[in-house]
Amino acid sequence: MKRTRRVLLFLLFLAVPAAAQAQFSYITNAGAITITGYSGPPWVVAIPTNITGLPVTGIGAFAFYNDTSLTGVTIPGSVTSIGEGAFFYCTSLAGVIIPGSVAGIGDYAFDSCFSLTNATIDYGVTNLGMAAFEDCSILGSVTIPGSVAGIGPSAFDSCISLTNATIADGVASIGASAFSYCERLAGVSMPGSVTSLGDHAFYYCFLLTNVTIPGSLTSIGESAFAGCASLAGVAIPGSVASIGNSAFSDCSSLTGLTIPGSVTNLGNAAFSGCSSLTNVYFRGNAPAAESTVFASDTNATVYYLPGTTGWSSTFAGLPALLWNPLIQTGDGSFGVQNNQFGFDITGTANIPIVVEASPSLASPVWTPLLTLTLTNGSFYFSEPFQPNISGRFYRISSQ
Repeated sequence: MKRTRRVLLFLLFLAVPAAAQAQFSYITNAGAITITGYSGPPWVVAIPTNITGLPVTGIGAFAFYNDTSLTGVTIPGSVTSIGEGAFFYCTSLAGVIIPGSVAGIGDYAFDSCFSLTNATIDYGVTNLGMAAFEDCSILGSVTIPGSVAGIGPSAFDSCISLTNATIADGVASIGASAFSYCERLAGVSMPGSVTSLGDHAFYYCFLLTNVTIPGSLTSIGESAFAGCASLAGVAIPGSVASIGNSAFSDCSSLTGLTIPGSVTNLGNAAFSGCSSLTNVYFRGNAPAAESTVFASDTNATVYYLPGTTGWSSTFAGLPALLWNPLIQTGDGSFGVQNNQFGFDITGTANIPIVVEASPSLASPVWTPLLTLTLTNGSFYFSEPFQPNISGRFYRISSQ
């Protein structure tokens, strides 16, 4: 009787780890395990590195789908893939660290994880799938490592609490709607590795105040920054050839804009609804553009440079003026008079200019001295003569 009881207890003891492993459903393929489901509890899950002596290398499609009790998960370094929708609608999941062993994060992998406050993506991950973190509404910040080739479409769409997104050098593409409706995203810097920016990439990021567009980018997609109502200024690099339809529409805080000479095409309504826009400077020939580029609610003036072609008195429905200010060095106004150094500035009437000065041309640091409108086509500038300064250089800029 005692011996029988010992045997039963021994068999029961052996059954305990088997029961714990049985919480995971899985399939075996080519000597490796892919997790396909979990029955729980516990609800803080540590995915094992191996089951029945075989390595766990994958978390399968929809493996934890709609597991609203799951609050935490540890993903081991043996895992190389996270499948489509693997943690979709795990509404209580608070944080996740994705190790660098994971080559790809599948489409919708963490979509609608409404409690996710922290997601760490280690270097080594190469693919970030479509809508991978869409609707993670309290996710505060994210760093995309340089090992990621591309940020998938809608990857962080509607992450309304996202305030900071760091995109490391190495990322080549930002997909369509990747950060659309990230309402609290204040600033973003795209590295020089980015060559593709999808349509609606930062659509309606209301609090976006500054953005760095790299010189590697050749086009700005449709509605890429539409509705970014706090964006006050943007530098478009000389690599950009086209600006898509509605690319900056409804950027109501945008006051000034410089279009590089590389731009040959402006899409329909590219700057419509930019109600604060006053000055648009073009560095090259007049690009192809429809009359809707600025729309009727933009009260701006277009300025173009001497020697460029295709211009007339209007451009896309806006008045256009030749921007040609010149410091006169050969008339009697140039030089020191009454202990003031000054000179005449001439050019097209009513163009805006900024007078700047620098102590050196070797490593110039230009300081704005005066912003003005060249009323009647001329202005006399002067400032107190400073005899103890070894050098002082002046220039005229647009803004």
